[in-house]
Amino acid sequence: MATTQPRYTDDHAKAGLDFAFPAIETWQNQFPGYVIEIDDPELTSVCPKTGLPDFGTLIIRYMPRERCLELKSLKEYLFCYRNLGIFQENICNQVLEDIVKATDPIWAEVKGVFRPRGGIGTTVVAKWPRPQE
Repeated sequence: MATTQPRYTDDHAKAGLDFAFPAIETWQNQFPGYVIEIDDPELTSVCPKTGLPDFGTLIIRYMPRERCLELKSLKEYLFCYRNLGIFQENICNQVLEDIVKATDPIWAEVKGVFRPRGGIGTTVVAKWPRPQE
């Protein structure tokens, strides 16, 4: 009886997460109780198994506490994903973790809307604080 090998391995699943992402710069918030929404309509990365390109829109929403994201620094950070082999789900969660680390927001959400490849599109939403299981 022939055994089949998994097409995607645990190494594929964690690909890209050990990348040394640059720190995202911030600036001092001046006002309480408002929401910032940032979108990157041209986010690109590559599939860690096939190397095929992934294209999507990344939407970042957060309520700042003391610090706000500096946009040029954020742009340079997001540019790191361009040639990085990483799953779309991991992009959204990694960006969320790095935004929380940089700004300590009251809440944050990262939504990735990835264009179809092979007829299937993907939307991923990661939220902070993380929901309790």
